[in-house]
Amino acid sequence: MDVEVHGTVAGGWEPVREAFARNFERLGERGAALAVYRDGRRVVDLWAGTKDVDGDGDAPWQRDTAQVVRSATKGVAAAAVLMLHERGLLDLDAPVGRYWPEFKAQDKEGVLVRHVLAHRAGLPVLDRPLSFADATDPVRAAEAVAAQAPVWEPGTDHGYHALTYGWLVDELVRRVTGKGTGEWIASEMAAPLGLDLWVGLPASEAHRVGRAGKVEGPEPSGALRARPKRSVTAAYTDPDSLTRRAFAAIDPSPDHNDPAFRTAALPAANGIATADGLARFYASLTGPVDGVRLLSPDTVERARAEESAGPDRVLVVGTRFGLGYMLHGSASPLLAPGSFGHPGRGGSLGFADPESGIALGYVTNGFRRTVTADPRAQALIRAVRECLPAS
Repeated sequence: MDVEVHGTVAGGWEPVREAFARNFERLGERGAALAVYRDGRRVVDLWAGTKDVDGDGDAPWQRDTAQVVRSATKGVAAAAVLMLHERGLLDLDAPVGRYWPEFKAQDKEGVLVRHVLAHRAGLPVLDRPLSFADATDPVRAAEAVAAQAPVWEPGTDHGYHALTYGWLVDELVRRVTGKGTGEWIASEMAAPLGLDLWVGLPASEAHRVGRAGKVEGPEPSGALRARPKRSVTAAYTDPDSLTRRAFAAIDPSPDHNDPAFRTAALPAANGIATADGLARFYASLTGPVDGVRLLSPDTVERARAEESAGPDRVLVVGTRFGLGYMLHGSASPLLAPGSFGHPGRGGSLGFADPESGIALGYVTNGFRRTVTADPRAQALIRAVRECLPAS
């Protein structure tokens, strides 16, 4: 696909622009944007392609085009919990039941707040999946999670809580603030920083959001596995596996282009952001951006300290998690060993690397089959690494 790339890069960052263009030429990109900050200053701001994945070119991607970022939402929601911890409203080592007494049902008294953030709560699935109406009703969704029995002893192992993570976090935030996670993010994070980032899209911003959909691309090669292991394929095809059940906790699966989906608040799965909004958010976690910093250095160190590592009971590959963030590893390669962030299934990615001062946000309207390591995002990460001075 021949494409005109718009935007700017600072001197020395030209390889990132070239990699971004190659994603359209070689990897099937339709519409996307990329922003990179270094030490709180934007050094890359690029966009190209069509606003809608199924568009005919009449609606080009603009600088302010936003997109559903799927599970990249989790990293934003995690920051809400960590900020509440800093303010003395949530103790990471306290039982969830201290704030949410009904949650203690089904022998869940030992589930700690940190277990929720690190995917160790043992609650990646629901025995009775929720309808979309129930999933977006905070009362009914919280009741369903509170009534669920763990599928392993909480705190003893980890497995990706693909959708239940959002209901767990949302009820914790709601219990201590009286606001849903989306409302809290809007007032305490997006407003101070001027972020184009929402969990619960306002009607006034709906015109900016492109249509997303599945796209195919060439098979990856080299360091990235061209075909998944048989165990992974089996997990995603077996309707009784934890993998399939975790991703099917809402049944039927909602349409990401439905206005009702976009305006709902699902802190695990339906954040909407521009690339700059996502990158600016991560930049503000590790340093000031226009005078605003969201987390203290001590909290950042806690957030990126390894809490879970090894075979993931849901994703069926080795994963690493801190407190709400995926950490650099074979399943989700980021910039460097100290990087932390979160991908969105199918493509999008946001992360920060405190040692280099880098924060990156990548959003796309083309969802590929990837879960944690999309080849387009990986190509951009490699280009960013190339632009950094040798240590």
